[in-house]
Amino acid sequence: QVHLVESGGGLVQAGGSLRLSCAASGRTFSTYAMGWFRQDPGKEREFVAAISRAGVYTYYAESVKARFTISRDNAKNTMYLQMNSLKPEDTGVYYCATKLATMIKDDYAMDYWGKGTLVTVSS
Repeated sequence: QVHLVESGGGLVQAGGSLRLSCAASGRTFSTYAMGWFRQDPGKEREFVAAISRAGVYTYYAESVKARFTISRDNAKNTMYLQMNSLKPEDTGVYYCATKLATMIKDDYAMDYWGKGTLVTVSS
């Protein structure tokens, strides 16, 4: 059992930055690959970024490459998503998720999900 809590969402102007955090508790944090997903009202949930359980590998959706950076601190049981050069289309509820696997890639079948944190980017 893993409990995930996202934080850091808010309202920001286009071009601005925001840093999301996902605090995890439960099973050993380092055994889970983790990822960020987002969902805008009326749209399907989409993959944003993922990081392997040891933090060696990262994978990003094409829409956020060069703008977002995913990282994790296993000592703090926390994952982060640094979002720069934000665009209105980045608006949505961002969800932290984890899976008992080495890496998340082209996979939406997560073992655990957080409740989400809202990110709103104004133009």
